[in-house]
Amino acid sequence: MSDLDRTDRRLIEATQAGLPLTDRPYEQIARALDLSEAEVIYRLTAMRDRGIIRRIAIAPNHYALGMTANGMSVWDVDDAQASDLGHRIGALDFVTHCYLRPRAPVWRYNLFAMLHGSSRAEVESKRAELRDILGDACRADDILYSTRILKKTGLRLRAG
Repeated sequence: MSDLDRTDRRLIEATQAGLPLTDRPYEQIARALDLSEAEVIYRLTAMRDRGIIRRIAIAPNHYALGMTANGMSVWDVDDAQASDLGHRIGALDFVTHCYLRPRAPVWRYNLFAMLHGSSRAEVESKRAELRDILGDACRADDILYSTRILKKTGLRLRAG
């Protein structure tokens, strides 16, 4: 991370635990760092454009929101169609994460889509919608249900 100057590093340290829950989070961060709101936004955008930070996004606690049935659906999809179908699945408003991954010798699935609901029946209904979209390109599927949150943080920089 040698591309970071002291101000960029301070900005990452100030935001790595999350943005303040306020109408103007960048303004609040700017005040704390003695910067302008415009500079905070500019620097975060520049670091994202350079690949230093991947994204700025909300990371909700699905359990606290009442979504207690959370399952990673996994799909064995024809490789020639996987990218196009993955884009269609990832664009659905009820899919929060969608990934293409290489197959492993003991793991046949190459498309992954995270589904959330207030019950397993709701999640299974969403999974059925995905199955319909994937059609004949899908050879097999399964779902892995979460039982608890293990990690909800990104990279952390040490102060200094």
